Amino acid sequence: MLLEAVATGQRSPQSVLDELRLGPFKDALHAADGLHLDTHRALRTGHGEVVFAPGKTIPRLLSAMTQLREVGPALATRVDPDQAAALRQAFPDGEWWEDARLFACNSPLPLQHTAGTPDAGTALVVVTAGTSDLPVALEAFGTARFLGLAPALVADVGVAGLHRLTPHLSLLGNARLLIVVAGMEGALPSVLAGLTGRPILAVPTSVGYGASFGGLAALLAMLNCCAPGVAVLNIDNGFGAATMAAKLLG
Repeated sequence: MLLEAVATGQRSPQSVLDELRLGPFKDALHAADGLHLDTHRALRTGHGEVVFAPGKTIPRLLSAMTQLREVGPALATRVDPDQAAALRQAFPDGEWWEDARLFACNSPLPLQHTAGTPDAGTALVVVTAGTSDLPVALEAFGTARFLGLAPALVADVGVAGLHRLTPHLSLLGNARLLIVVAGMEGALPSVLAGLTGRPILAVPTSVGYGASFGGLAALLAMLNCCAPGVAVLNIDNGFGAATMAAKLLG
């Protein structure tokens, strides 16, 4: 009916588009099992709703993924092994990436990241200070792939062995955007901002000894970065970094 109104000149295309953007809040909410799924989020924002698995019972998680996969690609983050087992049984065509704690339906995930030196023309590179930061980095990497990007990954090049960055400087300097993931003292984003001049999305992780306060020390270090061009995400928020990267890179 809405499209017919546009075709006959009774409604303008913009007024109908505005109605479709806001329609789900009136017409397409799914209240079963306490869920109110935003099935038109991709129309409004460019990215569909993603399921945050922690705290959800398996029935609610399955219900959310069932309904979201009916309207497009569906992604669940921070999936634990029990939830993953249930998702794999319910959706045998889905993909589970254990290292990244991601489960996807209707969209392929990278079940492994490419070793060696990636293509020098890569727009997005995910960089980690240490291998202990990899779970957060792989969440960013996998989410970026889910969102249609083709990121590269450079791991374990933190300030404890800064010379390890040298072989990757050409790749990093030619990228359009870097996601830099670091725990402990959180110094790597400052280093890369000074060396490459690339815009950086910095992700502090909760990796570190007691005085790191679960990532707070890295967060504060990144917020106080003296090199310009660094924006800071929340602690362990690889997903948020990837979605911001997708918006910035178009």
